[in-house]
Amino acid sequence: MAIPLETDPTLDLTVCDREPIHIPGAIQPHGLLLVAAAGGEHQVLAGAGAIEARLAADWQGRRLSDLLGQDVAPLLDHLPGGLDTVGQLPVEGIGERFVATLHRTGTHLLVELEPVADEPTSVATTLGWLDAVAGSFERAADLQTLYDRAASAFRRLTGFDRVMIYRFLDDDAGQVVAEDRDPALETFRNHRFPASDIPRQARALYVRNRTRVIPTIDYDPAPLRPAGFAQLDLSDIAVRHVSPVHLQYLRNMGVEASASISIVKDGLLWGLVACHHNGPRRLPPDVRSTGATLASGLARQIRAKEEAAAYRERLALRVAEDSVVPRLNSEEPLRAAIVAVKDELCAMLHADGFAMIAGDQVERFGRCPDDDVLVGIARWVRERGGEPIATHELGALLPIARGHEQTASGLLAVPLHEEDAILLWLRAETIETIEWAGNPHKSVAVEPGAMLTPRASFAVYTETVSGRSQRWTLEQIEAGHRLRRRFHEARQHLQVRILNREYHRALAEKDALLAQKDVLMKEVNHRVQNSLQLVASFLRLQAKTANSTVVADHLAEAQARLAAVALVHRRLYRDDQVESVDLSRYIEELIADMRVSLGAEWGRHIKLDLAPVLVPTDRAVNIGLILTELVINATKYAYGGAAGPVVIALEQHGGKLRLIVADDGRGKGDGEGFGSRMMDAMVQRLSGIIEFGDNAPGLRAIMTAPIAEV
Repeated sequence: MAIPLETDPTLDLTVCDREPIHIPGAIQPHGLLLVAAAGGEHQVLAGAGAIEARLAADWQGRRLSDLLGQDVAPLLDHLPGGLDTVGQLPVEGIGERFVATLHRTGTHLLVELEPVADEPTSVATTLGWLDAVAGSFERAADLQTLYDRAASAFRRLTGFDRVMIYRFLDDDAGQVVAEDRDPALETFRNHRFPASDIPRQARALYVRNRTRVIPTIDYDPAPLRPAGFAQLDLSDIAVRHVSPVHLQYLRNMGVEASASISIVKDGLLWGLVACHHNGPRRLPPDVRSTGATLASGLARQIRAKEEAAAYRERLALRVAEDSVVPRLNSEEPLRAAIVAVKDELCAMLHADGFAMIAGDQVERFGRCPDDDVLVGIARWVRERGGEPIATHELGALLPIARGHEQTASGLLAVPLHEEDAILLWLRAETIETIEWAGNPHKSVAVEPGAMLTPRASFAVYTETVSGRSQRWTLEQIEAGHRLRRRFHEARQHLQVRILNREYHRALAEKDALLAQKDVLMKEVNHRVQNSLQLVASFLRLQAKTANSTVVADHLAEAQARLAAVALVHRRLYRDDQVESVDLSRYIEELIADMRVSLGAEWGRHIKLDLAPVLVPTDRAVNIGLILTELVINATKYAYGGAAGPVVIALEQHGGKLRLIVADDGRGKGDGEGFGSRMMDAMVQRLSGIIEFGDNAPGLRAIMTAPIAEV
């Protein structure tokens, strides 16, 4: 949509993100729209399109069932739970046939009618074709092959001149990862499009409406009549009028007709199947349904192949670790032991250079900057707390690294406990050439207050990005954490063997000290747990003696919050990795405790769907408190104090996690209590966002936050 402006820094560039595209007040003229009352006999109140010429002359005020030629009440009464749409109803018009889709929204029924071919493809033929394409998706060797096969399959299905598989990137920009087109057309393959081309509210509608078609961009919109219905929400209507800005955008691209099919993976918009045609072209409802089904299968295959690739990488890293760590058990000094496996250490993380810094002494291998730069990097790592650090853009964080991008643009630093040593894996700068469909930085001169217009040029614009290396994967960063622990364990074992041979008595004393330390740690843990239990007991006794029900409820909520903190402490004592916690296991134990406190009736209704996510310990505490508040709110407000279904889900999407708490009740609290304020503060501390939506019925709370601290 809009391009960044430089002429007026006060101009609001988010206008496209706020355009009310869900209430256009009109439809595309190839279809019809009827608006009927949701209750009673479903009297038709308003409509749009050439209804008199194509469906019935005296349509306004009639019963909806009479106009459609069939009774719609049984269909609406037997909709599956949580659904408000039923479609594919055949309707005979004046000289043509339609397929009707009914949408139940608020106090109205919206009925959209689209013309269909006289001889639609049979169900058996469609299922056979889908099965064959799904088989080809499964046999794809890698993701790129899958994308290419998907582009070809969707072009065969739709018949459009150009079909692109368009993937959203982390910054909401998009990239065409595959394309099937008429050879006479120029290619958009691998081209990127700025995030502003698809505004935020449009991306939200792509999740809600999985298919969208514009048979021709040159049309006169058919307004809703009477005019009092112009502000009706048409979010679910496929024939909804298109934003004039988007129509101009398509004209600027030289496109006459377009269609899009959403690729939704794990409930999030992964990308689009974008279809363009050089002339008018319709996409019948049955073809759109087939496309939506195929896109769902494509999303599942994308997820499966991404998970398989991550598993293979983890397995390869484990094999590399197992070949390196045993060689560190020799009785030579740490420096000599690491020098002996330098090539394997460098290769296992696909680094261009590797260095070990102990004090001011440097051992370097491969492509590395000068020793003084390496010492400066090691000093910087120590100043940041001595924890592992990973970055693909070191020059942006550390001034001393600027000017050395050719050898040290990427850094994975792993401090070791022994000899104050630090291991550095270095990656050279990767010059990336990005092809944009048009200049994303070009200024557009407009007067303040003037309407923004879409960009007019889609000519290839090449941008070169430097100062960055290839990104470290999450699996590689986890391997760095494991190496640190395994190096420590290997050197400990070596030290034990040496002391056992040369200083038997000293080893016995050391073992006694270690045992005493373990006893002390157990005692410390025992006392901390006792203290937390004591506080919880005081709260419980105070709640029982409180005269006020409100005070008792507040004390009960405080017990739940205290339990969330205590659980993290117990997990830290049990686990060998104190800097992080498996959030799924933590949530399972937290909910197990809450089931006990809430009672057996609530315990049977709480369901979990948790993916394993490794998070820093301090973030786990905040997430546990947020989850506690959300569950407390559900038990208090969803069912009026009675027990009812509550679903808790945990998902990971790249570098972010998503925590979902959903119920089937009747709403939420006022959001102004202490718990709500505390929850908002916890979400802000996580640099996350929390959204509340309609679970149809009930409330669906979604908290999204980065896994690591931003």
